[in-house]
Amino acid sequence: MSRVVQPPSLILASTSPRRAELLRTAGYQFEVVAPPMVEPDELHPHVDPGSYAESLAYFKASSIADRFPSAAILGADTIAYVDGEIIGKPEDRDDARRILTKLSATTHKVVTGIALVHPATDRRIIAHDVSMIRCRPLSDAMIAAYLDTNQWQGKAGAYGIQDSNDPFVECLEGSFSNVVGLPMELLARVFAEWRV
Repeated sequence: MSRVVQPPSLILASTSPRRAELLRTAGYQFEVVAPPMVEPDELHPHVDPGSYAESLAYFKASSIADRFPSAAILGADTIAYVDGEIIGKPEDRDDARRILTKLSATTHKVVTGIALVHPATDRRIIAHDVSMIRCRPLSDAMIAAYLDTNQWQGKAGAYGIQDSNDPFVECLEGSFSNVVGLPMELLARVFAEWRV
């Protein structure tokens, strides 16, 4: 089995257990450090979703840069995008219900931005991936039952494609891991470019 290509002293600036699991399963060696930054409540109405996800990923990585100047720090952020609205993590149960109702019977984008930075050299690679999700029509009862599981918490778009009982996704075009929270195919290319 070939060794994975990665920067030495890799740090994942994320509190997401799903991102850590994706990296671990792929064979990467890394340390997890929670970024102290708080995501903004308000968004500019015309911000590009790819640029927005990349910016949050970069800010997450940069927020711990002074503590780890010689490390390669990986930040990531995932959002959903439908009808001109950027959708992040739900604030509470009512917000999750609003989001799921909005996504019902739509095709929406899931965008994950990644930023790999090396503070000591100011080197950085910033990119994003986009997957398309077709969501099934959801009844009020289906949404209520899912909300009762609390699996919507901490997830962009208020759902997790990796959940075994996910009732939402009818069709996926693009990277599965991108929807989970870290586009592993894109990340492998970024790591390969970083090594050159």
